[in-house]
Amino acid sequence: MWVQRVIELTGWEPLGISVDWAAVEQELGVPLPADYKELYEAFGGGVFGDSVYFLGRDEGLGTFDFLRQWRADLSVDRDAGFGAVSAVAPYAIYTPGGKGLVEWGSTEWADEYFWLLDAERPGDHPILARSNDVGGWNRYDMSTSEFLYRVLAEADFRPFGIAQYDLGATFEPGSGGLSGDGPTEPSVP
Repeated sequence: MWVQRVIELTGWEPLGISVDWAAVEQELGVPLPADYKELYEAFGGGVFGDSVYFLGRDEGLGTFDFLRQWRADLSVDRDAGFGAVSAVAPYAIYTPGGKGLVEWGSTEWADEYFWLLDAERPGDHPILARSNDVGGWNRYDMSTSEFLYRVLAEADFRPFGIAQYDLGATFEPGSGGLSGDGPTEPSVP
């Protein structure tokens, strides 16, 4: 239902991208949200409303590839050279078999959107988001597509709603060759 709402809001024609989700989920050790997979298959990775970066699953997308971002985040989180403090404190980046964060989106304003994954609760995918302007984490017990829809369509979805800026609910595919000249780099903190 929420995926369809995002499609209708953007006027997007679903792409029908095929992904080997079993291989992705095997690497992570947990299943991904079904609606996220549906969103990616319809849109691919790219930018909503000229400001919300949606990470997909395609090695060709470079920085729009959520697995590539997760691997980089995990590497930094594990690097003893940065001390014992995580960039996502009080949480940690998800490690297979454990509990932690996996980023699936961000904004040009350095807002970040993560799932809190827990190998012991494989069907549970709460969203943790933080705004560059407002300190601390916000937890949302809703689907990825509902959260994305609310960010794009509801001006009062504070502090993350972008409808208040009248940017439109457009979608521009990432640089994976899906539509030619799209944005090439999200501002992933």
